[in-house]
Amino acid sequence: MASLAGRLSRAFFIRNTATLSRNTGPKSVNATGPSFSRTAVSTTSGAVLPKPIKVPFGLTRMVIVVVPFLYVGNLISKNFAALLEEHEIFVPDDDDDDD
Repeated sequence: MASLAGRLSRAFFIRNTATLSRNTGPKSVNATGPSFSRTAVSTTSGAVLPKPIKVPFGLTRMVIVVVPFLYVGNLISKNFAALLEEHEIFVPDDDDDDD
């Protein structure tokens, strides 16, 4: 039973992968989209796979994308909160604890 499950999962994996070739050689990616994590370190024949491609400026690119969207989200939420308060839909209670 376990060998049948292993064969089925292997057949499913092989059927759902595609081989793409670029300047650095063939690479195996998921047919639904590229995967950025690689679990295999060797081929079926035992050869060690080449090093994965490193994305240049990965952290810098992430910061360049994340910071403006955080800022825009901040502006949208601040303006929406002001709109709700202006129309008295949501007005925060002023708790005076001067006792």
